[in-house]
Amino acid sequence: MGIPEKLIPEILVNYKNELEDELAAILLYWAEHTLDHKKGGFYGAVDNYNKPNKKAPKGIVLTSRILWTFSAATLSGKKEYQVIADRAFNFIKDYFLDTKYGGVFWSVAANGQVLEDKKQIYGLAFCIYGLSEYYKLSKAPEALRIAIELFALIERYSNDKINGGYVEAFTRKWDEIGDLRLSEKDENERKTMNTHLHIIEAYANLYEVWKDHFLRGRIKILLGIFHKQIIHPKFGHLNLFMDEQWNVKSSSYSFGHDIEASWLLLDCANRIKDAVEIKRFKKQAILLSEVAIEGLDVDGALFREENIRENVIHKEKFWWSQAEAMIGFYNAWQITGDSSWLYKSVNSWDFIKIHLKDVENGEWFWGIDEDGLLIQEDKVGFWKCPYHNARACMEIIKRIDKLNQ
Repeated sequence: MGIPEKLIPEILVNYKNELEDELAAILLYWAEHTLDHKKGGFYGAVDNYNKPNKKAPKGIVLTSRILWTFSAATLSGKKEYQVIADRAFNFIKDYFLDTKYGGVFWSVAANGQVLEDKKQIYGLAFCIYGLSEYYKLSKAPEALRIAIELFALIERYSNDKINGGYVEAFTRKWDEIGDLRLSEKDENERKTMNTHLHIIEAYANLYEVWKDHFLRGRIKILLGIFHKQIIHPKFGHLNLFMDEQWNVKSSSYSFGHDIEASWLLLDCANRIKDAVEIKRFKKQAILLSEVAIEGLDVDGALFREENIRENVIHKEKFWWSQAEAMIGFYNAWQITGDSSWLYKSVNSWDFIKIHLKDVENGEWFWGIDEDGLLIQEDKVGFWKCPYHNARACMEIIKRIDKLNQ
């Protein structure tokens, strides 16, 4: 379903106004309900009624995503939130950095004592992402120095110099580790789409503040890995789990990751200003968007994933997938001019407003299950952060503003 051309300007004005209000609400929620004033940093968990779990572990991913979000928000003009970005940076510097062996710890206890000291490359990548955004804001030499050091560690230990790509995880001392998984839900394989997606995201953000030739080359290589190894040549979805030689070990496709990668990979190509890759990933953006809508429900929301081996679609609808759909579908409209993509983007936002936005207590719920019931997960947690939804707001606001320039 498309949108009549004459209605598009009004729809975009309304879209932008609503997302500006939503961004302000998200930032205010995190500023009011997540700061751990007693033990430092941010609570590791806050429930749907805004009650913090003061004993919950604090993860590097959550803290890094808060760092990125509040740095980006401050750069967009919300100067009052630099104090939150400063807080996140200082907590990472004081508690997550491994000053003996390098890298960052995966998690710490509520009081900052180390809990999981493994070196999960996904965690290092998000730390680079947050630190590079914070450097744009603060120009703090230490933030850039740490980001570059983390980049060097990933390249030294994780980069597979024989088969290409990056290995998932290591012990604190950078030795082989038996359990490579990000979480219990993942498969224990040496290479994953998810980690590669966020390495390239982090590297591209670092390149904006550090125009290093080798770093640019790694971004270009990563784009090639997605094109040749991760995007399935027949089905068009992203392969999720692979062994060291890139043999696919998963039987599921994630609709949310398909749509996230659709715009994010093109964004990385744009940041290094590579004309060949930009052309390639404009085409891939549309192909990934098209396969993502295989998981689009009639209400405008994306289902979680499809298991092709079992021929089953898992119909949970998570907050982050819908946020990424907002950007991905908008991006497809920008490339093609086909207003049916803009309709899908706005429809994703409409679903969020109706089903996920908590008008009483703030922020978004985790999602709804196959029966349309709320999934009972914390509103703030190891994986529940302001990065997806705040970024969706900021990204679309920025893109609408550029149309009007």
